[in-house]
Amino acid sequence: MPDLTTTAPAVRRPGRLVIIGGVLAAIVASSIIEAAVAAIARGAGASDDFMPLHASAFVFFTVLGLSFGAIGWIIVRRRSGDPESLLRKLVPAVLAISFIPDLALLVSDYSPHANAVGVVALLVMHVVVAAVGVFAFHKVLPPGTSEK
Repeated sequence: MPDLTTTAPAVRRPGRLVIIGGVLAAIVASSIIEAAVAAIARGAGASDDFMPLHASAFVFFTVLGLSFGAIGWIIVRRRSGDPESLLRKLVPAVLAISFIPDLALLVSDYSPHANAVGVVALLVMHVVVAAVGVFAFHKVLPPGTSEK
């Protein structure tokens, strides 16, 4: 009878199509929710001329954010001895750092159409993208085990 206590479980490496599908699903889901956030923000007083609330802007940045997020997630998953613990710290830190440019809009003259409602909507959009991305990445790239 074989000794099953010394056999380590195999780490499943998802295929590229699975990963790409997960990222694309996250992009679509995030963009739909962000469109709703933008519409609510405009209804609550954000300027129609505030470009970050236009789909052409937020979808572009969503694609960038989720693509780079997936790359970072893959790197952490492959290189860390405890990827789940590291991601629990890294994701909120990156999210907080991502707020800086949006908060800067409130104190700069860079975007004359920025107001508190528009900036809060952008911050909510960042949280939406992070939450949807983490959900999708957990499904297609579970962080529980390292691929070392």
